Amino acid sequence: MDLPLYKDPAFIQLLSESHERLLGQPLLPQPMQAVEAAHWLYEEAPFAVLAHNTDADPRFIYGNKAAQRRFEYSWDELTRLPSRLSAEAPNREERERFLERVRRAGFESGYRGIRITKTGKRFLIEQATLWELRDEAGQVHGQAVVIPRTMDL
Repeated sequence: MDLPLYKDPAFIQLLSESHERLLGQPLLPQPMQAVEAAHWLYEEAPFAVLAHNTDADPRFIYGNKAAQRRFEYSWDELTRLPSRLSAEAPNREERERFLERVRRAGFESGYRGIRITKTGKRFLIEQATLWELRDEAGQVHGQAVVIPRTMDL
């Protein structure tokens, strides 16, 4: 049986190393062994972290507990959700332009936008940083985002 990605040391390594490589700063507060890093990022991180795959209609493949609480989805629900559904229809075009800028540049910081929870509540994400999940060989496995601040609307 495969490990869920929140417990998979290889995925957590991809997440943290691609962040550090592209942004020049660590995702984790200190160096940690893979198992400890996976636990901290999923259970304890004081910010939301989400990642989606490279499908034509990308689907979330990771969302830590902070993200699950904010978007009101369980792990199983979130990891079946096309990531475009995290934004309301009128905001999806702007979201897609943001994702395209990240594909071209590798990352973008300081993003803000409106998102929606499972139950339809709208909230603002602020100071978000999105980056390409690129391995050492440069292959892209998806995109990930850190959302440090949100505000109910």
